[in-house]
Amino acid sequence: MTAAPATEPATAVPSAKAPTQFPFASLTADAGAAADPVLVEIVQGSLASVEMEVETAIGRTSRSPMIRDAHDFRAGIHDRLLRKLTGRSYSALVHPVARDFPVEQMREGDVFFHNDVYRSEGGIGHLPDLCVTVPVFSRGPSADASGGSTGGGAPRVVAFVQAFGHHDDIGGAVPGSMPSGATSVFEEGLMVPPIKLWDAGVPNRAALAIMTRNSRMPESLAADLDAECSACLMGARRLGELFDRYGVEVVESAFDAIIDRTTTTYRREVLGRIPVGSWTWEDYAEHDGVDDPRLHTQRITLTRTPADDPDGERLVIDFDGTGPQARGPINHCGDYSDGVFLKKWLAPVLRNLAATPERMAELDVNEGVVPLIEMRFPEPGTLLTPVFPAPTNARTFVILRLLGVLAGAVAKAVDGQMPADQETIRYTGVYGDDAEGRPYLMREVLGGGSGGRPHGDGEDTIHVVPDSRNLPTEFTEARFPFLVERLSLAVDSGGAGRFRGGLGYEKHVRMLRDAHFMSIADRSILACWGVRGGLAGAPFQVTIDPGGPHEREVDALADAEPVRAGEVIRIRTTGGGGWGDPLERDPALVVRDVVWRKVSPEAALAAYGVVLTGSLDEPGQEPGHRLGHDADATRAERAARPPRGPAFFDRGPGYASLAGGAAHADVDLVGPSADLG
Repeated sequence: MTAAPATEPATAVPSAKAPTQFPFASLTADAGAAADPVLVEIVQGSLASVEMEVETAIGRTSRSPMIRDAHDFRAGIHDRLLRKLTGRSYSALVHPVARDFPVEQMREGDVFFHNDVYRSEGGIGHLPDLCVTVPVFSRGPSADASGGSTGGGAPRVVAFVQAFGHHDDIGGAVPGSMPSGATSVFEEGLMVPPIKLWDAGVPNRAALAIMTRNSRMPESLAADLDAECSACLMGARRLGELFDRYGVEVVESAFDAIIDRTTTTYRREVLGRIPVGSWTWEDYAEHDGVDDPRLHTQRITLTRTPADDPDGERLVIDFDGTGPQARGPINHCGDYSDGVFLKKWLAPVLRNLAATPERMAELDVNEGVVPLIEMRFPEPGTLLTPVFPAPTNARTFVILRLLGVLAGAVAKAVDGQMPADQETIRYTGVYGDDAEGRPYLMREVLGGGSGGRPHGDGEDTIHVVPDSRNLPTEFTEARFPFLVERLSLAVDSGGAGRFRGGLGYEKHVRMLRDAHFMSIADRSILACWGVRGGLAGAPFQVTIDPGGPHEREVDALADAEPVRAGEVIRIRTTGGGGWGDPLERDPALVVRDVVWRKVSPEAALAAYGVVLTGSLDEPGQEPGHRLGHDADATRAERAARPPRGPAFFDRGPGYASLAGGAAHADVDLVGPSADLG
């Protein structure tokens, strides 16, 4: 990024034209070609086991609902070249730690900490995400394949174990450290550049005291940090045992083989399904919390280069055309370290091109995807290249939208053989004082529906953060002054299509004491898009006191909406977009969806053209037992419908409200007359 203002040291923010260099390289001369394939499987299984053990330890010993119950945290294992080895989940980066602390000076028991968005090399998106990193040491330079040691020596760094998670509160203008109207990162909480939080096993009590003093939930913050540090130290010991057993050279050769296998697999099974050419698509965040709602553009031009390209066969992702930096907190620092974090963040979208859903589930995303993707960023001052101190706490509006933008560009390249758009993260919650006068904060990351797919319907109420979940009702009612009166699927929220979008949640929370409601959410105007004739899903919606004398809609970005004791908060999360023409959906599946309360009888006719017969709940019958459809009337109804418009994507009615009445964007067209970039 360009030289920063005087409030930020110029050396702390690298130039966008000359990013901090962490070149992709191999640990061994042959890039793992000679690695024993059996040992590679053993090492890969060991890495997965250590990663899972670290996450299990954090989940069992942490204290905050976001970490312990919602599981909004990740662990990752990286080699000494800072390459991510595990593919079960995304994680942050070791790069900022290695940048600021010489690896050769690290000692056993060291724990490094950071959450500074602008000094994280793109690995941290907002300040509540706290990251701890522990180096892994081995004493022996090598060992033979049978496990016998071939020598000793001073301990040296051979890998890193890392964890980062979304914590309850790190200070700032509002409880939860996510002020929706922030215009500066200084309003969002305490920024900590990479520091040594534990020095050779001794915690830095002063640093911990500063962080907990700045938090509204100091006990939870202290307990969560202790859980994460202890779990990563345990993981480092486990991983060190692997090196001590097989030897550094043997294990590092296996690391190279694991990463090279990913590169080879993605080149063959993913790149091979995208034709050579270029395609452009864009999507939008709808508001930034400060200015009035408008289209905040995120644009991708995807280019698939040929095998004989001088710079190699690869995907080029060009973000030129992305909108200017927002005044509000929806910016994301994506252009650091050549976008190495974004490459691994976006790569899971490409797995949808695998030959089968089963094969898709087998494809890991580790550092092996990095050589296959080139990223080109616009000049500083855009949503993806913000200039310090631009706020970033709601950067999920951008970084999660990019998953859909890439999916849309790929869909144009492969004739729609990609899923429609899926849910995005939203944070909702309440805060106030409990019956004993103690302050509390409850936040939840409710999921939504995934998009319909070329081979089937979308999934209901998924959580885009792997392994995350809604908070258990029993836990929340026991700890906080409210009752959960309903948690169900939101009827008709999934976009209609030949394959329907997955449904979102509907949750009703009745407050027992006066409190404040908070929300950091988008997709309240712009719905999850449908593709290839599929329709958009239903948007996010929050209603307080529905059906009561004080019924009111709440904006999706709200810091402190008052809620009276006795009032109900109704939350409906987004449904996924539909895939394919809904008039081509099997009428029997529509009848089934009505029986299952996923589609209403009204939507069965309006969206799918299915004429129902019988009763949904006839007395004396099983629910839906007599419900059916009139085949002749359904065919006639569908035949009378006008042909759909020319757009390949459906963005829902909310798009026109922000686009001056336009039904679709120019990039939504495909074919000879379309602008394919």
